[in-house]
Amino acid sequence: MSTLSNQIMHMTRSAMISSQLDALNQVSRILAEEPDLNTALHGALRAISHTTGMGRGMVSLIDPATGRLSVQATYEADDKAPPFTDGVTYFPGEGVVGSIVLSGDTFICEQPSQESRFVNRIGLLDPTLPFIGAPIPYEEGRYMGVLAAQPMFGNRAFLQEQAKFLETLASLISQKARSTLYCPQTQAAIAERNGQAPVRRIPGSEDLEPQKLIISQSRRMDPVYQAIKQAAKWDCTVLVHGESGTGKELVANAIHYSSRRSGAPFVSVNCAALSDNLLESELFGHEKGAFTGAANARKGRFELAHGGTLFLDEIGEISPAFQSKLLRVLQEGEFERVGGTRTMRVNVRIIAATNRDLYQRVQTGEFRADLFYRLFVMPIALPPLRERKEDIPLLTEKLLARIARKQGRNKLTLSDEALRRLCNNPWPGNVRELENCLERAAVMSDEGHIDAAHVFFPDLAGWNAGTISAPSAPLAPAPAATTPSSAPSGSGGIMDEDLDERERVLMALEQAGWVQAKAARLLGMTPRQVAYRIKILNIPMRSL
Repeated sequence: MSTLSNQIMHMTRSAMISSQLDALNQVSRILAEEPDLNTALHGALRAISHTTGMGRGMVSLIDPATGRLSVQATYEADDKAPPFTDGVTYFPGEGVVGSIVLSGDTFICEQPSQESRFVNRIGLLDPTLPFIGAPIPYEEGRYMGVLAAQPMFGNRAFLQEQAKFLETLASLISQKARSTLYCPQTQAAIAERNGQAPVRRIPGSEDLEPQKLIISQSRRMDPVYQAIKQAAKWDCTVLVHGESGTGKELVANAIHYSSRRSGAPFVSVNCAALSDNLLESELFGHEKGAFTGAANARKGRFELAHGGTLFLDEIGEISPAFQSKLLRVLQEGEFERVGGTRTMRVNVRIIAATNRDLYQRVQTGEFRADLFYRLFVMPIALPPLRERKEDIPLLTEKLLARIARKQGRNKLTLSDEALRRLCNNPWPGNVRELENCLERAAVMSDEGHIDAAHVFFPDLAGWNAGTISAPSAPLAPAPAATTPSSAPSGSGGIMDEDLDERERVLMALEQAGWVQAKAARLLGMTPRQVAYRIKILNIPMRSL
């Protein structure tokens, strides 16, 4: 570069720095003096444009009432009428703006026309001008919004310096937003207006700490809490493993609501409850006319969870054929709706859960190794209740309070002898079985005081013999025989090819005495799959 060019560059940089200092002074004064947030933000964008030549600007902030990025203020050069922005929102992770708040990284694009991620929902973007977007910080590692602008003139070699300038302005805007939009009084007013208890939506809220979502005082849970905190920092795939009833979905909730995706949707689906065809439609959605009964197009769970977290429960139950379809979405982040040809792209964090030994299933060829390794990025193992019995008194107290509210009672109490009985039980069904046991005892207690006589544990042999009522959840893992071919000889013609699905389910229910768990074993299904078919096939259940 020639000496003259160096001198011109130096003069240009000096002028740019001088204008930026002037803009910082003006913006600081506007934000300090103007009480209304939107008016202050519009004034700040106007000052930036007039002083530094950034003719197009936008501020979007996470709405604490919805968790979405809401466009708060815009400005276009020459005081043009601002574009219509009422109701314009972005999910964290959606488009360029959503990606900035999710990643926390400043984004610079010299040629927006060549960047396909721009959504341009408000029509403000000029594809011929450079674009700079800076995250607005909330606290360390957390972000509450985005400040974006487009320099209208100046040397493009200065884009890095201009990005640093926007980052400084973003910090000033953060202070203003903290004192208005995110103050406790404002959040309480929003909650009162919506008829809800105040909810902290900003990532990092102390109300969403894992210890407050998962009740435990056992040291056996310390590694679980630590794993949740680590997983919440990053967008890695998580695999939660534990016996039925240990609280795998609670762990998934704790990770989601402790992460930067907490303002976006948390969507869950039970993979064991659906056949391959139904699961494909449920996860990927379908187009109108894709199959009989598809009167309208429908979004799947992946689309509904865009920008947030998708919880895949009972992942070990999906068939090998469907595993390959799921693998593609996890690897590429893209799929097609059932009956559609357009490729959909989503930004979703996956948390999967299972009570199966997936590694063993890989060894036997029942689970794809490549899918297993894709899921096994951040494993979290949940200890069963029998290994943390010191939690039983605390869990009992919390569960009794919940049951009392459910039954409309003021209070439920428990005798010492009853508590000893609870602590001595092995709890094969874990916390879910404990809750069912307490609810059963509460029903048996007219006075609201539960003693040892009210606490009983159904005999599994008696249940299987049909001599007592089946509890609301299985008391032990299902027998190893899970295929139709291993059903008792008394099942007769259940697998007769001439029977339709409704007739087959009805016959199994009749032979099982209308106990769904027993019917599931006869059909080679899980109880949830049988319950789902009873619902969709409109089978009336008999009360025995």
